[in-house]
Amino acid sequence: MKLITSKDNPRLKTIRRLTQDSQAYRKLGLVWLEGDHLSRAALVRGVRPELAIFSESIWQASEFEWKQCASEVWTVPDDLFAGLSGLESPAKMGFLLTLPPAPELDPQAATVVLDRLQDAGNVGAILRSASAFGFKQVVAMKGTAGLWSPKVLRAGMGAHFGLRLIEAASLENLQTLRVPLFGTDVHDGPFLHALVQQGQLPPKCAWVMGHEGQGVSPELMAIVRQKVRIAQPGGEESLNVATAAAICLHASATVGL
Repeated sequence: MKLITSKDNPRLKTIRRLTQDSQAYRKLGLVWLEGDHLSRAALVRGVRPELAIFSESIWQASEFEWKQCASEVWTVPDDLFAGLSGLESPAKMGFLLTLPPAPELDPQAATVVLDRLQDAGNVGAILRSASAFGFKQVVAMKGTAGLWSPKVLRAGMGAHFGLRLIEAASLENLQTLRVPLFGTDVHDGPFLHALVQQGQLPPKCAWVMGHEGQGVSPELMAIVRQKVRIAQPGGEESLNVATAAAICLHASATVGL
């Protein structure tokens, strides 16, 4: 264990950059996980960080639990850790790890396709639903919020470490999928519950979730097998995309149960 007291330490500067720039992980090839929950989720999935950093107050209370968690362990004064944090209430511990290599697209995998989603909270929530409902591959089209950005990581609550995450995908990449694509649409297509009742929803498919304002692009919608609507008897014009995703993925996951 090392005690670091200088705010000018190069690795601390790197962490500050990762917390302040949502695209920095791509340039640096590093990911910063802040907080107990994310850190534990990584360890459970077999991820060993290069560096674990603790505020002095947290380390004094939990040294025995965490001393073997990383290749290298640092403590820093509490005020110095606060300067690293991207949170209003700093979590007082975090892991620095190498960005996982991008996996090859599995053409047979149950998949969620994110088409230019902008809101990090929506993206992270969809990753949680994907993991919960057995959709282990998420393909983010070009223009989608960075899957390993700090806000998406926090919203994902650890789901990242159980998923195949593919970023900056193109239409050509999607055309290699061998599972049927279903595209969510506000106005067109049969209702989801009708597809389930009629046995027309396969348990393994790819759900395409579109941009928060524009929906699924026409180019992408042109290659889906079926447009699908979600019944809204309450009369709202549309659903939040993360809510819509959870409904669709749950419907697929429970086919045949």
